[in-house]
Amino acid sequence: MKTSKIKIFDSAQKSMISDIEDFAYVVGTEKSFDEAVVSVLKAAEQKGWALFQIYDMKERLAAKGFEQEPLKIIEICSGKHANNFLNKNRLISLCMPCKINVLEENGKVKIVCMKPTIISQFFPEVSKEEAEEVEKDIIEIIKNAK
Repeated sequence: MKTSKIKIFDSAQKSMISDIEDFAYVVGTEKSFDEAVVSVLKAAEQKGWALFQIYDMKERLAAKGFEQEPLKIIEICSGKHANNFLNKNRLISLCMPCKINVLEENGKVKIVCMKPTIISQFFPEVSKEEAEEVEKDIIEIIKNAK
């Protein structure tokens, strides 16, 4: 099995990813935190993606005595895309399932995801076009939830 590496930081600790937009898709919403979470769930279902799990990081960390602003990690999956990627390299499972996070910072609610196109930098078996197809779906889900 062929593996590839990507260097995240150079010696000056500057990101090789030129901008956060190369790695993450981030949008603000006027919805409340809870409304945004429900909207993401509905948009994912409408797109035909399955819900795997929702993690409430604020709640989980509060149970350990830490304070955080609201943050929910929503795990979703497209069977078609997951099967395609796993057939190419099962280590891609490290990047699965896809996650859409809803977070609140300083009273502002954001919906964010890691761009799946980054996967093709780690796993050359996945073409940029295949990763773009997944990314298109995820961004559509986020835009519909916004």
